Amino acid sequence: MSIAERLHYYQRIFEAYVLRGNSHLNFWHDVPQENPNASITSLGEYYMPFPEKADYAGPHDTDGIPMLNYAGGIGLQYNPIAIAQWGLGNHNLFRQHGEEQYRRKVLSACNWLCENLKENPQGVPVWNHYFDWEYRSRLKAPWYSGLAQGQGISLLVRAYYQFQEPRYLNAAERAFLSFRTSISQGGVCFRDQDGNLWFEEYVVSPPTHILNGFIWAIWGVYDYFLATQDRAAKDLFSRAVQTLRSNLERYDLGFWSLYEQSGTWLPMLASPFYHRLHIIQLRMMHRLTGDEIFSDYADRWENYSRSRGKRTRALCYKSAFKLCYY
Repeated sequence: MSIAERLHYYQRIFEAYVLRGNSHLNFWHDVPQENPNASITSLGEYYMPFPEKADYAGPHDTDGIPMLNYAGGIGLQYNPIAIAQWGLGNHNLFRQHGEEQYRRKVLSACNWLCENLKENPQGVPVWNHYFDWEYRSRLKAPWYSGLAQGQGISLLVRAYYQFQEPRYLNAAERAFLSFRTSISQGGVCFRDQDGNLWFEEYVVSPPTHILNGFIWAIWGVYDYFLATQDRAAKDLFSRAVQTLRSNLERYDLGFWSLYEQSGTWLPMLASPFYHRLHIIQLRMMHRLTGDEIFSDYADRWENYSRSRGKRTRALCYKSAFKLCYY
């Protein structure tokens, strides 16, 4: 970053984390929970309940679509991941209560996703973010994400089965092309030298394999299979699960989980929020696959979080990483 960009970054972080004002964190940092009502064989409620996200207080645009305040030099922005999660939370509530207010929000989110699915320069339909983002390799607008692709699909296929609106399934089918396409050709897939298949949250080189984004993207592929019985989706899901199974040990530092495979001298640990999210996601992976490795790691990481010493050590590592690389 330039000096001016770094100052804008620190201003945004200070406003979000220290002042605790109306920032994008008001949306993201809910309490990660597993949804006990979620089915693993049909498109009912989503795997996480998202109640706080469903009840997001704002800001919203004139159509009621949530916008996030990134402060600094970014300001108010649409985020397709947030819109999908808002829709999924309201879909859960509609399934539970059947109230019109929840139905309207689900339809608003799905309609936004349909209208904003655009082909990238390689001809792959994606949901773009139209603001620069200060990742270690700056993401220049417009940029897209495997996480957005997965969660957009998860909402659209549920809404299709709930409301029988054909364009929702059509949009999901178009978005699924990104999971059949390599990053070099405009998709979100990366195959490493060992043949592992990854879905990348941030499309950067070299890829960083962000854990939470990878798992949420896997769920999107699984949901697409439930909706369509597409054999390619089933194969992609199986291969991605094998990648996760084979690489979980790389995310375990012995006292905390890693956020990503940063490739840096100092590892990028998960924040307490993301560490908790990893645990919930792994418990859901155990439900989806029956593989005990996922529940074993969830238990191990839960034990880490109960130790004050390990929590303190993780915070020190995380702070040092931010100072060195951001």
